[in-house]
Amino acid sequence: MTHQIASSQRGTLWRAALTESLTKLSPRVQYRNPVMFVVYLGSILTTLLAVGMALGWSEGQLGFTAAISLWLWFTVLFANFAEALAEGRSKAQAESLKGITRTNWAKKLSGPEPESAQQKVAADSLRKGDYVRVDAGDIIPCDGEVLAGALPWMKARLPVSLHQ
Repeated sequence: MTHQIASSQRGTLWRAALTESLTKLSPRVQYRNPVMFVVYLGSILTTLLAVGMALGWSEGQLGFTAAISLWLWFTVLFANFAEALAEGRSKAQAESLKGITRTNWAKKLSGPEPESAQQKVAADSLRKGDYVRVDAGDIIPCDGEVLAGALPWMKARLPVSLHQ
């Protein structure tokens, strides 16, 4: 099932992810991901080296060091942004699914025979001892014991010991 995000929501989501990606620059947050923490430390170190070269405190190629520093910062910020965007999308999807309630229906039988009279009831109203009929293509409404019928798909999903 695919959910499309409205363009107004998308803009809000991107702004929130951008803000969140900047707040994730905290060392406490970066420490949780070892790989990105190493990149984070490397970006700090190369930035300090570039600043030192610019001020004349150390020797080296300022342009190259600054370029490497920028690439490392871009990597850290992009990783934070991607993570924040994914978190924002999952939160938005969870919020949109909270309001959805779906009722599954069951064909409740009056007795254990497959040809007994049937009545359409909500699946959550079924109780222990009720009999239901499930035809091809139906959603299985609850856990239970199969009394009659053929279930060829079940053999592949059950342990071998149950079929012996």
